[in-house]
Amino acid sequence: MIYSVGVSEFVKRQQPNSGKKYSSISFREIAKYAEIKINKNQYKDGYRDGVAIIEVEKKNTSKFICPYVKIDNSTILNAEVAKRRPNEKHYIRIKAQNGENLKTNKVELILYRADVLKETNENSTNDDWELISFHAIPEGIDNLPMGPTTMMRNQLQLPGGTKGKYSSKEWAESVDFWQQYAIKE
Repeated sequence: MIYSVGVSEFVKRQQPNSGKKYSSISFREIAKYAEIKINKNQYKDGYRDGVAIIEVEKKNTSKFICPYVKIDNSTILNAEVAKRRPNEKHYIRIKAQNGENLKTNKVELILYRADVLKETNENSTNDDWELISFHAIPEGIDNLPMGPTTMMRNQLQLPGGTKGKYSSKEWAESVDFWQQYAIKE
């Protein structure tokens, strides 16, 4: 069977000046790349069945921008009340007002299978898989942990979450990472 990969509406928030990771490559081109990889079985399993992670070839990582900064004593942080979508609960988002963006070392594309998206009625396309996010991972980080707010939404099955369960180690790694890094405004 040949699988199709579409572009989720959710990934489209990853734009310049959004505080999110973004790319100079179009979402459609990224999805096409993911489609080739998933059909060659060149992916690893995500946090649950129906979530796939595709690592982008090193030659293309410079086309993805990592908005993270390493927190130090000179970092000025700003907290704001935010929400990603109208149907989600508010959360506290913390951003750095200063610091240098870290260089992208690795990029992972996150795909959700159609049946997983249907669990929460979040399909954007009729494709077999959808590109829902991509991670531009900074140098020195091998594994980018999921954010604790996302994990909480998933585990508690709140609006905007996709059913998931995490170990205490995964929770601790997420909190540890986000105590050391922040997204730059």
